[in-house]
Amino acid sequence: MNENYLPLTPAFNQWLTDASVRLSEVLVPSANLDAEIILAHAIQKDRTYLHAHPEQIISPEQIKIADDMLAQRLNRIPIAYIIGYKEFYGRKFITTPAVLIPRPESETIIDLLKEIPISHFPTPNPRLVDIGTGSGNLGITAKLEFPSLDVTITDISADALKVATLNANALQAKTITIQSNLLLNYTEKADIIIANLPYVDKVWERSTETNYEPDLALFADNHGMSLIEELINQSTQHLSPGGYIFIEADPIQHKTLINFANKKGFSLIKQQDYIFVIKSQC
Repeated sequence: MNENYLPLTPAFNQWLTDASVRLSEVLVPSANLDAEIILAHAIQKDRTYLHAHPEQIISPEQIKIADDMLAQRLNRIPIAYIIGYKEFYGRKFITTPAVLIPRPESETIIDLLKEIPISHFPTPNPRLVDIGTGSGNLGITAKLEFPSLDVTITDISADALKVATLNANALQAKTITIQSNLLLNYTEKADIIIANLPYVDKVWERSTETNYEPDLALFADNHGMSLIEELINQSTQHLSPGGYIFIEADPIQHKTLINFANKKGFSLIKQQDYIFVIKSQC
């Protein structure tokens, strides 16, 4: 549908059809879904409401909000930055351009965390530290799923930690926040380390949307592996004997990183999708 002929206050189905076409023209892969998310956010309803009331007319105020958001998405600004949040493990996390957008593949860390015998740690409140927390999605989710954990969330970015703090407060998760380059400012011995650190090699092909995400949260040297290797190095001093590290990386990096960890005294426990789990033998 040509936007010049679109009524000033179209019905839901008319606006969605036009928006989907325009998003498809700029190669947005999730055009239909994104159009629904935008319109649902503009009218402050869920997406099921759109399907239940396809002929409902959009008010002039709502159409302005929806059109403004659509213009941003047509410029390939990520939908999470436009609406201001991203769902992760069934919860909404405030998401701004200061932080990496939470990805579904990171949820595997929480799934695998549920497989280790947390009750077998010698203390009733095992220490978990989330390195490079960003929005706080991993550390906060870990605390909410395992209330007995003593959770610390860290990031080198002060702006990212502000977002993480907002999320911790909004979701009522009691966590400790530390600004730190990896583990340098963490003074305890952790029982569990979880980390979704930058692991993208700048030469890789990637989606246009990642241009809007912070470079600090995306890229690392040494084919994307330098920060993960440094974390493993630091963990030899900051992880308790028998402690675990959950690391997200591209599967093509796993073999090299696991071999590196083996040389530092860690053994592989499990590999699944983007995540691998290693354990200290010291």
